[in-house]
Amino acid sequence: MNSPAFFFYTILFPILLGIARLFSPLHLKLKTFFSVRQGGFEELKLKIDNLPSATFTLWVHAASVGEFEQARPIIAALKAKHPELTLFVSFLSDSGYNARKNFQDASAVFYLPADTRANAKKLVALIKPNLLLLMRYDFWPNHLLEAKKSGATLLLAAAVLQENAQYFKPVLKGFYKSIFNLFDHIYTVSEKDTIAFREKFNCQQAETAGDPRFDQVFLRSRNCAKVDYLKPLFENRTVLVAGSVWEQDETVLIPVWQELENRPSLILVPHEVNPDNMSRLYQELQNRSLGYTPVSSLSETFDPEREILVIDQTGYLAELYSLASIAYVGGGFGVNVHNTLEPAVYTIPVLFGPNCHNSPEAEELVAAGGAVIIHDVRELAAALKTLTTDTSQREKSGKAAGRFVQERTGATPLIAERIERYSPDFRNVPSWISAFPDKDNS
Repeated sequence: MNSPAFFFYTILFPILLGIARLFSPLHLKLKTFFSVRQGGFEELKLKIDNLPSATFTLWVHAASVGEFEQARPIIAALKAKHPELTLFVSFLSDSGYNARKNFQDASAVFYLPADTRANAKKLVALIKPNLLLLMRYDFWPNHLLEAKKSGATLLLAAAVLQENAQYFKPVLKGFYKSIFNLFDHIYTVSEKDTIAFREKFNCQQAETAGDPRFDQVFLRSRNCAKVDYLKPLFENRTVLVAGSVWEQDETVLIPVWQELENRPSLILVPHEVNPDNMSRLYQELQNRSLGYTPVSSLSETFDPEREILVIDQTGYLAELYSLASIAYVGGGFGVNVHNTLEPAVYTIPVLFGPNCHNSPEAEELVAAGGAVIIHDVRELAAALKTLTTDTSQREKSGKAAGRFVQERTGATPLIAERIERYSPDFRNVPSWISAFPDKDNS
């Protein structure tokens, strides 16, 4: 990498890292960043020492859990055909690591060390990757460069170049051009992204593959056993599932729902289920004289016609949407809307707040007729009135949402097949058979 920006990065980053470490006791996120990485190399070495000799080692890196979810269908497809594959998974964020630290298909899940040359050399020498699969973004130059020097193949998947991204800024463009051209292949989400990589960064190795998240939500929708015990409670009812809601969402949603003439059963899924937030939510419901039952205290006396089911647990929001007739996805009145594909796959209309510009798929879902952006109480009241009283409109919007997801599946088999080409052992296996179900059979 001959970029002047990379030269300055190698000089400045260790200095900034040292300053961050110095002030970390005063800043919780910095303190967490350094504390969770203490002893990381020693723990990883212990795990590796107990592994059998690897024929092919795949290293998957994701910034957090959302990006890792994009890799999961690819991993599942490869593991289904090549169970001997050795897999390492690294995360930048503690939320990603904590959510997937026990991922069964991985030989080890670990925090990516701080991006110094010494750390990068040590990590690459330890895990000896044949291939590094980086999901979407989170480019750490020293680790990428050391992996490349070691002879590993570098693939970037689910790549997106949004118009106002920092990659295009004049002072950084050369830096990112050097980084992008370290990758042997770049699999983009759309043709527009492919053109941008090729024309703006001279990455002729870019190819349109699609977004594996569509495959992941499709696969996950095939198994909703986690919520089977709830299905009898909501059978033959119109159900509104409000997922990943924040306080800003509640301020709009709850009063509108309370005033609806044809009020659907409500399943309320807070984004944060810590004791403080749950106490605040329960107090708000009590102030409005609304009955509710936490799912952790669910009993046979629960009445979905008169009580809100509050999900005070984590881990199965995607499956809860299978109970819904209508979905409201939170975050749109805050920083950014959460996952809109998880409800859309169940062929139900989706509602969310106006802050969705960092989620192109949410805006595309609106354009496809499967979702509605809500700006205020008045608009939400109008949308819910229509969807609870006009069955044909609800079905039309729901079918558009389901079709939007199914038409965009297929990235997984393409990327998995390309990964196989980089291993002589994989090439000796009969032609690739997708672990991904036929989308036409849904």
